[in-house]
Amino acid sequence: MTLYETGLLSPVGELTLIASEGALVALLWPDDDPARVRLPARQAGLEHPVLTAAAQQLGEYFSGVRRSFDLPLDPQGTPFQRDVWTALASIPFGETRSYGAIAAQIGRPSASRAVGAANGRNPLSIIVPCHRVIGKAGGLTGFAGGMETKAWLLSFESR
Repeated sequence: MTLYETGLLSPVGELTLIASEGALVALLWPDDDPARVRLPARQAGLEHPVLTAAAQQLGEYFSGVRRSFDLPLDPQGTPFQRDVWTALASIPFGETRSYGAIAAQIGRPSASRAVGAANGRNPLSIIVPCHRVIGKAGGLTGFAGGMETKAWLLSFESR
């Protein structure tokens, strides 16, 4: 699979957008651990319609105009991970869910730790809003973009 990438300056740092021929595959953080989302080599700097659309929609999100994304997505993961990511995508803008609530939503109520692991491997942060998942008691928990970024995103969405 040929992958294409571009950088995007945002209020939470420079993001890296990665697409296949027809879908967005990943959104990576400035200091993302390469082992979190394993991807083959990719071509940078090329005009690509999916990357252009993703950059535009993220710009609209950060300007407060967009609350959800309408992009072709192709996250690579196990069936369980994809179930979790689908559940994450259903969390409305400005709302949060616990890991246990996501586990119950996908029919695996005792799998909240596995949900946390899948959440941490979400390759499409922000677009598939893993930042909207919090601990059972309402506290912030781990986030690939960093806890300060997670807090910023949640605050931004609660305005």
